[in-house]
Amino acid sequence: MELLDNLALGFSTATSLANLGFCLIGVLLGTLIGVLPGIGATATIAMLLPITFQIGDPVSSLIMLAGIYYGAQYGGSTTAILINMPGESSSAVTAIDGYQMA
Repeated sequence: MELLDNLALGFSTATSLANLGFCLIGVLLGTLIGVLPGIGATATIAMLLPITFQIGDPVSSLIMLAGIYYGAQYGGSTTAILINMPGESSSAVTAIDGYQMA
Protein backbone atom coordinates (compact mmCIF):
# COMPACT_ATOMS: atom_id res chain seq x y z
CA MET A 1 0.00 0.00 0.00
CA GLU A 2 2.94 2.32 0.54
CA LEU A 3 3.71 2.18 -3.18
CA LEU A 4 0.22 3.32 -4.12
CA ASP A 5 0.29 6.08 -1.50
CA ASN A 6 3.57 7.41 -2.88
CA LEU A 7 2.24 7.20 -6.44
CA ALA A 8 -0.87 9.15 -5.45
CA LEU A 9 1.29 11.75 -3.68
CA GLY A 10 3.42 12.16 -6.80
CA PHE A 11 0.42 12.61 -9.06
CA SER A 12 -1.20 15.09 -6.69
CA THR A 13 2.02 17.11 -6.53
CA ALA A 14 2.51 17.10 -10.29
CA THR A 15 -1.09 18.06 -11.04
CA SER A 16 -1.37 20.92 -8.57
CA LEU A 17 -2.40 24.19 -10.17
CA ALA A 18 0.88 25.97 -9.37
CA ASN A 19 3.03 23.18 -10.84
CA LEU A 20 0.89 22.96 -13.98
CA GLY A 21 1.32 26.73 -14.37
CA PHE A 22 5.10 26.43 -14.06
CA CYS A 23 5.04 23.63 -16.64
CA LEU A 24 3.02 25.80 -19.03
CA ILE A 25 5.43 28.72 -18.60
CA GLY A 26 8.37 26.36 -19.18
CA VAL A 27 6.84 24.93 -22.35
CA LEU A 28 6.13 28.40 -23.74
CA LEU A 29 9.65 29.68 -22.98
CA GLY A 30 11.24 26.49 -24.29
CA THR A 31 9.27 26.67 -27.52
CA LEU A 32 10.14 30.33 -28.07
CA ILE A 33 13.86 29.69 -27.67
CA GLY A 34 13.81 26.23 -29.28
CA VAL A 35 12.41 27.68 -32.52
CA LEU A 36 15.72 29.44 -33.12
CA PRO A 37 17.77 27.27 -35.50
CA GLY A 38 20.86 25.69 -33.99
CA ILE A 39 19.78 26.05 -30.37
CA GLY A 40 18.85 22.66 -28.97
CA ALA A 41 17.14 21.59 -25.81
CA THR A 42 20.37 21.46 -23.78
CA ALA A 43 21.35 25.01 -24.68
CA THR A 44 17.81 26.19 -23.96
CA ILE A 45 17.90 24.68 -20.49
CA ALA A 46 21.33 26.24 -19.89
CA MET A 47 20.03 29.68 -20.90
CA LEU A 48 16.83 29.47 -18.86
CA LEU A 49 18.32 27.79 -15.77
CA PRO A 50 18.68 31.06 -13.80
CA ILE A 51 14.92 31.58 -14.04
CA THR A 52 14.32 28.43 -12.00
CA PHE A 53 16.53 29.67 -9.15
CA GLN A 54 13.92 32.30 -8.30
CA ILE A 55 11.27 29.62 -7.69
CA GLY A 56 11.30 28.58 -4.05
CA ASP A 57 10.11 24.99 -4.44
CA PRO A 58 12.61 22.53 -5.99
CA VAL A 59 9.79 20.33 -7.33
CA SER A 60 8.29 23.27 -9.22
CA SER A 61 11.73 24.11 -10.61
CA LEU A 62 12.23 20.57 -11.91
CA ILE A 63 8.75 20.55 -13.46
CA MET A 64 9.53 23.86 -15.16
CA LEU A 65 12.86 22.48 -16.46
CA ALA A 66 11.03 19.46 -17.88
CA GLY A 67 8.58 21.80 -19.60
CA ILE A 68 11.46 23.83 -21.02
CA TYR A 69 13.09 20.67 -22.38
CA TYR A 70 9.98 19.35 -24.10
CA GLY A 71 9.08 22.80 -25.41
CA ALA A 72 12.54 23.14 -26.93
CA GLN A 73 12.19 19.73 -28.58
CA TYR A 74 8.89 20.87 -30.10
CA GLY A 75 10.44 24.16 -31.23
CA GLY A 76 13.24 22.31 -33.02
CA SER A 77 10.73 20.30 -35.01
CA THR A 78 8.82 23.48 -35.90
CA THR A 79 11.82 24.98 -37.70
CA ALA A 80 12.47 21.66 -39.41
CA ILE A 81 8.96 21.64 -40.84
CA LEU A 82 8.53 25.31 -41.74
CA ILE A 83 11.93 26.35 -43.14
CA ASN A 84 13.56 22.94 -43.76
CA MET A 85 16.31 23.69 -41.24
CA PRO A 86 16.33 21.32 -38.26
CA GLY A 87 16.95 23.08 -34.99
CA GLU A 88 18.69 20.03 -33.54
CA SER A 89 19.91 16.64 -34.65
CA SER A 90 16.79 14.80 -33.51
CA SER A 91 14.70 16.89 -35.93
CA ALA A 92 16.72 15.95 -39.02
CA VAL A 93 14.30 13.23 -40.09
CA THR A 94 11.38 15.61 -39.57
CA ALA A 95 12.96 18.02 -42.06
CA ILE A 96 12.99 15.35 -44.77
CA ASP A 97 9.23 14.72 -44.88
CA GLY A 98 7.79 17.58 -42.85
CA TYR A 99 8.85 20.37 -45.20
CA GLN A 100 7.23 18.71 -48.22
CA MET A 101 3.98 18.14 -46.33
CA ALA A 102 3.73 21.72 -45.02
